[in-house]
Amino acid sequence: MSLTRFIVPILAFLAALADSQLRLNVTAIGAANGVSTLECWEVDSPFHTSSDSATREPQSRSSAILPAAGRPFANYCRWVVLLKGFGQITLPHDNTTGAYITGGEFGVIFAADTSDVSCDGHISTNIGSTEFVSLMISTQDGTVPEHEILHTGPCVAEEMAGWRMG
Repeated sequence: MSLTRFIVPILAFLAALADSQLRLNVTAIGAANGVSTLECWEVDSPFHTSSDSATREPQSRSSAILPAAGRPFANYCRWVVLLKGFGQITLPHDNTTGAYITGGEFGVIFAADTSDVSCDGHISTNIGSTEFVSLMISTQDGTVPEHEILHTGPCVAEEMAGWRMG
């Protein structure tokens, strides 16, 4: 057996892996036709492997312990990272669509249903006895990141587990 027979496919795989980019799929609270929506997005800005731990300052950041239930709008376009808790996000005009959010790995969402694009906001409900503890990071100039809408409704676990190679 030739060693080349094994090495060539491995090298081809590694080259494809190095050329691909890591992308983030995230459940987003957006807006269309004046009402809030739940969508699964693939964010266009890929993640890059970096040996430099220095990062730029975000536009602004805050942390919060959120009440057990509420009907908020996003005050500004922002990333929300749920650190602790378990909850559900629903839409006032649609009782068939909801997103369950857990603290940790699957706790990242993007909120863009500001009052200038949505008339009804979204409903956040805490499930259980633990409050929501979250980190909120606004985007620079209130912009929505470039993205592709994969489908309406929240992302499912298979779409969010690990990183998507694009």
